[in-house]
Amino acid sequence: MTHEYLAPVPAVDAAEVAEPGAVTIVVPTYNESANVRRLLRLITESVPARLPCEVVFVDDSTDDTPEVIFEAAQDCPFPVTVLHREEPAGGLGGAVVEGMKAAGSEWIVVMDGDCQHPPSLVPELVATGQRAGAGLVVASRYLPGGSRAGLAGGYRVAVSRGATWLTKALFPGRLRGISDPMSGFFAVRRADLTAETLKPLGYKILLELAVRSRPRAVAEVPFVFQERYAGESKSTAREGVRFLRHLAGLRTDAPLARMVGFGLIGASGFVPNLVGLWALTALGVHYLPAEILANQLGVAWNFLLIEQLLFRNRRAHRRWWDRLGRFALLANADLVLRIPLIALFVHRFGMGALSATALALVTTFVLRFVGTEALVYLPRRGQAAARRAA
Repeated sequence: MTHEYLAPVPAVDAAEVAEPGAVTIVVPTYNESANVRRLLRLITESVPARLPCEVVFVDDSTDDTPEVIFEAAQDCPFPVTVLHREEPAGGLGGAVVEGMKAAGSEWIVVMDGDCQHPPSLVPELVATGQRAGAGLVVASRYLPGGSRAGLAGGYRVAVSRGATWLTKALFPGRLRGISDPMSGFFAVRRADLTAETLKPLGYKILLELAVRSRPRAVAEVPFVFQERYAGESKSTAREGVRFLRHLAGLRTDAPLARMVGFGLIGASGFVPNLVGLWALTALGVHYLPAEILANQLGVAWNFLLIEQLLFRNRRAHRRWWDRLGRFALLANADLVLRIPLIALFVHRFGMGALSATALALVTTFVLRFVGTEALVYLPRRGQAAARRAA
């Protein structure tokens, strides 16, 4: 559930603000009560009156951040809205998407609430987008004049650099022209944004936007990453794991890439299968029932990886035990189907045993992949119709 609070705004001269909301600044917050007063003061000092502005905080905090924003907003010459989410789906990236949907301006600027992104750059982001006719303007630490000086310690610098290299290697086309895909500071033209296509996981929303909903024209401006004003960084090991899961989900979004991932995960399932077979036969179990049982370890292994890496966004329409049962049925049917196929290829088409086995493996793999998508992870017909109607 989301609660909306609109802070009272003092009266301003109509000549100063011709029309409200030329730019909406979206700020996701999580326990940033010590930073938001300073952030609003910097925005007030930095954004000129000729650039109409509104600020939308999307808050997932467990502290008094919403109350502090409400109090500080009373001194601001622009509207300030707080959307507090009781269920923070999608992390900080999900919060940004909520803010984008609530924005009422031509331009949306996304920035962090810890004062590491200088609000003084907001007018330049919008002006650059208008001059260049761009739909996305990224504030980059890696352009001449930019700096990542505010990153605390060599470890965070190395992680940031490694993540940047990895994302650009995985998405060379989509990230062309974006030197800093890990930036959390950017402007996007609302007409170029399709928020409904975004499926954020964690805090790297620019990567999500560039891959799933990239505008055709992209521009960049340099910026100096500031030191955190107060509080603690949200870059934890848990967020790192979520980031890797997010990368895997983005990379396997295309059917061909998803099939390749499905095959690689299936191949990895041989490891638990063989370990289980070795352990069971060592305990004296006959090799035939031992292989049947060990195969279930491989099935469980594959199911867990496929759930997390390939079909994370398609799990809502069935319960986990329903998905597991269907997946296990398909995986075991693969074994039953393979032997008759090999016999068919050998005796009916005169193939050699080796080539027949290889063709049977490919055939059953493709059938299992298609069956997994269709029978385990695609919505039921009634659900799909309901979503189209909605």
